[in-house]
Amino acid sequence: MVDLEMTRGTPESSDLTCRTFGVYIYDTCQYEVAMRKAGADLLGLTIREPRALHRKVQEGLPYAALERFQRAADLSLVQVADLVAMNGRTLARRRQARERLHPDESDRLLRVSRVFERALDLFGGDGELARAWFLAPQIGLGGERPWDFVKSDVGAREVERLIGQIEHGSPL
Repeated sequence: MVDLEMTRGTPESSDLTCRTFGVYIYDTCQYEVAMRKAGADLLGLTIREPRALHRKVQEGLPYAALERFQRAADLSLVQVADLVAMNGRTLARRRQARERLHPDESDRLLRVSRVFERALDLFGGDGELARAWFLAPQIGLGGERPWDFVKSDVGAREVERLIGQIEHGSPL
């Protein structure tokens, strides 16, 4: 196979050059674009490189990242805690002591942020529409809400797949 190079021409990725082999160009470029927008923006993180982001998650994200996502998504802290499977007492303790989130909580927060950011992109940055879509039952998810699906990695991937279908006008 021949080594191919492709430069994406979208405003968000105009400087992104994807290198890969043959048929994997599209998937690899999509992955690299996704890593550039891995939900880090909504958390106030400037990290884009996957290994550095992985290390940051393993260290535990600062509690402020959870608050930033909460404000950006216009959700209550209780709603965000539900999305990242954190009980109220743990949330209160982390907030009071300004503790870092545990790695598993950080991973879940990053996942939820990544999927919500995709929903924001789907609706042209309109947070109200993205939130309404996120909370409403979706035919492409068998009548379930994206909100409920993003609580697991498999579910989050299914929501991202649905968003991709909608973006590309594919039938549900």
